Amino acid sequence: MRILPGTAMDRIYLSPPHMSGKEQHYIDEAFRSNWIAPAGPHIAAFEEELARYIHIEGAAAVSSGTAAIHLALRLLGVERGDIVLCSSFTFVASANPIRYLGAEPVFIDSEPDTWNMSPIALERALEASLREGKLPKAVVVVHLYGGLAKMAEIMGICNRYGVPVIEDAAESLGSTYCERQSGTFGHFGVFSFNGNKIITTSGGGMLISHDSDALNRARFLATQARDEAAHYEHSCAGYNYRMSNVLAGIGRAQLEALDERVEARRAVYLRYYEAFGHLEEISFMPEWRGTRSNRWLTALTIDGMGYEGAASAILTELGKNNIEARPLWKPLHMQPLFHGVGFFSHYESNEWSYCEQLFRSGICLPSGSNLAPEDQSRVVGVVHDVLNRYGMARSRAL
Repeated sequence: MRILPGTAMDRIYLSPPHMSGKEQHYIDEAFRSNWIAPAGPHIAAFEEELARYIHIEGAAAVSSGTAAIHLALRLLGVERGDIVLCSSFTFVASANPIRYLGAEPVFIDSEPDTWNMSPIALERALEASLREGKLPKAVVVVHLYGGLAKMAEIMGICNRYGVPVIEDAAESLGSTYCERQSGTFGHFGVFSFNGNKIITTSGGGMLISHDSDALNRARFLATQARDEAAHYEHSCAGYNYRMSNVLAGIGRAQLEALDERVEARRAVYLRYYEAFGHLEEISFMPEWRGTRSNRWLTALTIDGMGYEGAASAILTELGKNNIEARPLWKPLHMQPLFHGVGFFSHYESNEWSYCEQLFRSGICLPSGSNLAPEDQSRVVGVVHDVLNRYGMARSRAL
């Protein structure tokens, strides 16, 4: 499936925005009413509609998912010298806000059943913290690529130690655990509406909680913490984190199409599974029992002795064919930014980590909800070419 010399093929993106066509109505409404700033009726409506969709008390629309994590940590009282446990297998934005507040992250490994935070490693970290006489101020659990962590176990562990949970559900809006929406298990949940997410406002995020008072405080902090006064009065430091009315209008239209976007991405995943699921060395990100992933990105690993270069070869060949694909996240405990930071492995020895194995053997394939079947067939053809080159076309034994 290689491009012939002198030919050109359209770019296939990993996860491009998918507009419904209804966004312009809300944008026009914002312009007609002149509500262009980070205030206006679309913001409140977007918050209410999303909270109703996920069955939670309330939501606060902000400028990014990162801002929402920062606010959640601030509301939980995280400050300089504190410890916050965080998934290691994630994008850096999950952990950067910990450092914003002068606290230190301690990273937790993934586990095979979900690729998300290991309850075994989490409990080991909390036991160690208790022995040292200093429990973490919070735990940041990430729902990776739309798949949910074992939230029943994780919440049970954290509740026993009295440590609050923030769910980084930036990639998992529309995913469920026993029919309960992601982001609704912890004290706070966080969504992202970046351009590559399952729904987008071009840039933006949402902080959600069952605690209405905390959300009101979040809105106060997100608007520069301006006190009630005729003049500009400030008794504490705040941030410029509120979402604009225009972007909230886009979000309202996108939210209306969310269920369709989830089904479309699950269909993309299913076509990949039908193409590669029978092969011995290919393993897809699992869907833990009771969960239903939005399959934001289709992620898989290529395992087996002698195939260490297969993932890299596939990425290279896809790039040559004008197809965007990516490795799985490089674990944060391996990042130069966090050199020397604490880490707890899923295994008994910290010399081994499950998320490092995933990073070295995994890739994400184009997964947009607007991915045309013929374009997906093009992706499949390129991947099959590389697998055949590596002698990896063997079917699993029945």
